[in-house]
Amino acid sequence: MIVISDTSPIGSLILIGKLQILHSVFESIVIPQKVFEEILVLETRFGHDLSEFRSAQWIEVKEIGNPDEVQRLRQLLDHGESEAIVLAKELNADFLLIDESEGRKIAQKEGLKIIGLIGVLIQAKNQKIIHSVKSIMDELRDIAGFRISDSLYRTVLNQIGE
Repeated sequence: MIVISDTSPIGSLILIGKLQILHSVFESIVIPQKVFEEILVLETRFGHDLSEFRSAQWIEVKEIGNPDEVQRLRQLLDHGESEAIVLAKELNADFLLIDESEGRKIAQKEGLKIIGLIGVLIQAKNQKIIHSVKSIMDELRDIAGFRISDSLYRTVLNQIGE
């Protein structure tokens, strides 16, 4: 299975110390160079420890092959999102892991199958990798500043019986 990730899902899990969830659910993740660079900002600008991320052999960094396509998308999205979408198309990815609403809309228009971090948490709970989606969503909100609307929060908890 090929899963490409944008910056936000990986960065958010790093901030709450739960990066391993991605490895447990997907085994491996591919990120474009720009996403790698955006994640490094957590260390260089904000002082977060990225040793787990840096040593994660299950995260592969790949260069995109079509910079013109990235530039086309850059008119609507940030650089990391644009590269993630292009790389997902180039590698015929099974999933693009992306959370930002505009990026999700464009990725779907580009024919990509998307999943968000909350969807990953639901899969992790269903696979018995984690015990509680609620506690992780709370950490994402409180520590990582991850935006989850109250209605989505309640819907997810109802869906999984928490």
